[in-house]
Amino acid sequence: MRKRTKAREYVLQMLYQVDITRGDWQDVLKSFWESGEQADISAELKDFSAELLGGVIQHIEEIDKKISKYAANWQLERMAFVDRNIMRLGCFELIFREDIPPKVTINEAVELAKKYSGSESGKFVNAILDQIKIEKEK
Repeated sequence: MRKRTKAREYVLQMLYQVDITRGDWQDVLKSFWESGEQADISAELKDFSAELLGGVIQHIEEIDKKISKYAANWQLERMAFVDRNIMRLGCFELIFREDIPPKVTINEAVELAKKYSGSESGKFVNAILDQIKIEKEK
């Protein structure tokens, strides 16, 4: 598995934890890396993960507004936690990370949805993120 793909999986797990517990993201980040399962993770991967997690949290209000705008008939707080956080991560990358191609962002988000959520989640995530990408390109 590619490094950045793995980092996105880690960030999804951390976003999920922050969302569920309403905990401080920096505490979640620290405890996540201190758990024994991630002991051999490179500094590069940790840095990229921290950039993504911190960026999502820093811009969460704007990100949630964008997602809500295109999620017709879906209230953000009623979405599955996993789907919501995959879209938050993808939306952050689309809007704030010029160094990541939109196609990569959307493909990675769809793969996360297929792996960690329901059977229709990939399509849902793709539709929302594609609309955000189109709006940004205008």
